[in-house]
Amino acid sequence: MEQQIEEQSLYERIGGATALTALLDRFYDLVYAHERIRRLFTGDKELIKHKQQLFLTQFLGGPAAYTEAYGHPRMRARHMPHQISQEDAMGWLECMAGAIKELPITEALKDELFDRFPRTAFFMVNS
Repeated sequence: MEQQIEEQSLYERIGGATALTALLDRFYDLVYAHERIRRLFTGDKELIKHKQQLFLTQFLGGPAAYTEAYGHPRMRARHMPHQISQEDAMGWLECMAGAIKELPITEALKDELFDRFPRTAFFMVNS
């Protein structure tokens, strides 16, 4: 009898909602302290973190939480009002790398998680 093994999503493998909350708490502490990119993050920090948690849940293979709450992500369109440069994308990735580094997961899983972000970060560049 052949056994079928379901592969867990990256969301599940990093620790689900608990891990994402820890990641985003640290990430936004770094973002709001970052000289270059903090200007891009105005408004309610908790709401921004909440939306990012919903998006990353979906982005990493968990439930479609963002789409259920806000509709299709349309990330480039949602970021269009902000001038985002290559240097801004690098700053964002630097903050994400710093936050990922602190997660209690294997180095291989940290690398796999980080590798999901550069393409998206540079896709947001619009200036």
